[in-house]
Amino acid sequence: MEVFNVHHPLVFVFGLLGNIISTGVYFAPLPTFIEICKRKSTMGFQSFPYVVSLLSALLWLYYAFIKGGDTFLLISINALGTFIESLYIIIFFLYATPDTKKQTFKGVSATVVFCLVISLGTLFTLQGETRVLVVGWVCVGISVAVFAAPLTIVFQVVRTESVEFMPLPLSCFLTLSAMMWFAYGMSLKDICVTVPNILGFVLGVVQMGVYAYYYRKVARVAKIPDKKPKEHMINILSTNSEVHPVDSGRSSEADAAAADEENKKEECIVVNVKQSSTLDHTTTGVQLVICAS
Repeated sequence: MEVFNVHHPLVFVFGLLGNIISTGVYFAPLPTFIEICKRKSTMGFQSFPYVVSLLSALLWLYYAFIKGGDTFLLISINALGTFIESLYIIIFFLYATPDTKKQTFKGVSATVVFCLVISLGTLFTLQGETRVLVVGWVCVGISVAVFAAPLTIVFQVVRTESVEFMPLPLSCFLTLSAMMWFAYGMSLKDICVTVPNILGFVLGVVQMGVYAYYYRKVARVAKIPDKKPKEHMINILSTNSEVHPVDSGRSSEADAAAADEENKKEECIVVNVKQSSTLDHTTTGVQLVICAS
């Protein structure tokens, strides 16, 4: 079949690189899903990006089949993407909360209906290049949504100032993938493949920039030392008007050595003052805290 022929060397090279890197994109969330399986919880992650990725893979698969020519590498990667994204969505169905399951089910149902409408509608109403062009621009719109889907995670990072929910490998692979498929589209002279990957590259750079900024910000906060004034306790017994140190817990020599070592740091001394009465043989106490720098 003509669809499995790849004649242009640059098409083959960039298509092969695109397949390799896009495979990394599809497998980048794998550690997250392994953790989901271990905890038996989706841990706050949403299924929307994976549903949109499934829709994109299905439509690009249809586009590659109806266009023919040097599209074998486009077929191979989207066939893999359909399989992987389907597995991720199944895991969501297994471990998500009831509300998340309902949202995921609605998303998958909408994906199936939309794909049927596009494929059957264009198959029976359009022909030749017109059909290819219409399906191609639909794929462009869906690809833009795929690249924009991680922006929900970017907003979450900005809101929480935490990069916990933004896996850096996924952002890196998405950016590299966009570069390879842009070059593939240029070599194939296919504007529908070229256009969305320009946006994909820009959004990928934005995601990595946001990750780097908040990662460094969190690291700087973590390095700030927890400054606490040092305390020394001295017990003092006061009989009537006389004050005597009682069992200070450290010798005067140790106190002098500690004072020399910490003479540039803030210190606090906790003084326990005990007042003893000779009349009724009772003892009252009060605690004084004296700080000096």
